This record gives sequence, C-alpha cells and structure tokens, in this order.
Amino acid sequence: MSRKLISSGSDFESKIGYSRAVVQGDYVFMSGTTGYDYDTMTISENVVEQAEQCFQNIEKALLEAGSNVSNIVRVTYVFADKNDFEPCWPVLQKYLGDVRPAIMMLEAGLLDEKMKLEIEVTAVCGND
Repeated sequence: MSRKLISSGSDFESKIGYSRAVVQGDYVFMSGTTGYDYDTMTISENVVEQAEQCFQNIEKALLEAGSNVSNIVRVTYVFADKNDFEPCWPVLQKYLGDVRPAIMMLEAGLLDEKMKLEIEVTAVCGND
C-alpha cells in the first residue's frame, strides 16, 4: 500500500518529525492545522480569521493529496477558549455545511499562545 507525505513547508514538521498530511490507502489523515499563513509565517489575532486560514491550509493540503474538503469525514476542533467556538460557526458552515462530517470539539491549551484554534481532519481520497 503506497504512502504519500504532504508538507506545508513549516519548519516544525522537520523539527518535530511529522507531516501536514499522510495519504494511506483510501484516506488522508491531516495533522492538527492552525491558522498560520505558511507563506508569511504570520497568524491573525482574530479567531475567526484563524479559522478561515485553517481551512485554507487544510484545503491546500487535501488538494495536494488528491482529495478536497467535500471528502472530509471527521473533524476535531481544539479551541484554546471554548467561547471562541460559536463565533467561528459561519466559517465552519461555509466549508462543511453541506459535507456534515462527524465532529468533536475540545478546549485545551495549544503550543503557542497566539494559536486560538487547531483543526484536525480525516478525509477519503478522491476529488468528488
């Protein structure tokens, strides 16, 4: 079974030893993805803008993996502050409203205080 590793270009991947996404069999397993703009290595202070950037990062990696957002089957949202979840609903609806994957939302401390949100997804392969 072939295995394909997808990189965002973040220095953290080589320092820690992980990939943005791994394609294995019929699935794409996406690492927790934050709102960093990997082209500039900047992050907004606004949680809604971070959510939008998370999905842009996820979408880019899924396309490289031969999949897309409509193939997402599972999502885990991790918020540094659970009160930031509801303000992000319009962004979540924009990307996943018609997809309706299984989800889980957690509140937890994140690696960097600038990070307000981290999103992990699993998708099936294919560009349906």
